[in-house]
Amino acid sequence: MGTPQSLVLGLDGGCLTVTINRPTKLNALNADVLTELAETIASVATVPRSQIAGVVLTGAGEKAFIAGADIAQMSRMTPVQARAFAALGQAVPDACEALDRPVVAAVNGYALGGGCELALGCDMIYACPPAAFAQPEVSLGIVPAFGGCTRLVAAVGPGRAREMVYTGRTIDAAQAHAWGLVTALFEDRETMLAAARSTIDLIGTRAAGAVAAAKSAIASTVREGPLAGLAAERTLFAAAFSTDDMREGTSAFVEKRPPVFTDR
Repeated sequence: MGTPQSLVLGLDGGCLTVTINRPTKLNALNADVLTELAETIASVATVPRSQIAGVVLTGAGEKAFIAGADIAQMSRMTPVQARAFAALGQAVPDACEALDRPVVAAVNGYALGGGCELALGCDMIYACPPAAFAQPEVSLGIVPAFGGCTRLVAAVGPGRAREMVYTGRTIDAAQAHAWGLVTALFEDRETMLAAARSTIDLIGTRAAGAVAAAKSAIASTVREGPLAGLAAERTLFAAAFSTDDMREGTSAFVEKRPPVFTDR
């Protein structure tokens, strides 16, 4: 895994923490940051799950997780450049969603525009005060383009998604939690990060292939609906019966001992 310029990577046990490190710019997403994020997630996918069980994604500083895309950079774009930028912006949450292990967004401060959209591509969103979420693009004369018009619907329902997108209104962490956008709330950043890492560590004790399969089935349901999700469940459930980990897990249960999974 290379050394990115705008990210700080920290591996603790099986948890990789990826910190977007542009605090003076409120961790805004420009093309370079998006490219580094995409490359980092792609690199994680090549590492055995026994070494990296999952990822925690967060932002540096106290004010922002990610305060959106870099507006100064966007203001100079042509329509052709804007389409390419949107494709790059969509590639990162797509990669998080497709990664064969969990990604937890740990949000403290602003998660606006592209920041909210990137968090939506993660498996879970943990938040602490003063986290705030919004899709404010219409106030700039544009529309959400990194997944805000799609994943937000799945997260909070079409009515609330329309309200957030049409008004650009900001909601705080408590409201985001009540709406189902945020998975869990914490008192402060340190507690939140510790909890996110603990979740990754716990998942790392499970059968990694089964976790990846479950993630794939859930993604199928969100993208394609319940019938596709049920079909994916049947296929993935059957495939699990060809794995060493299924034999180990069921044997350990019958023998009343902890399983020792090998991701095979």
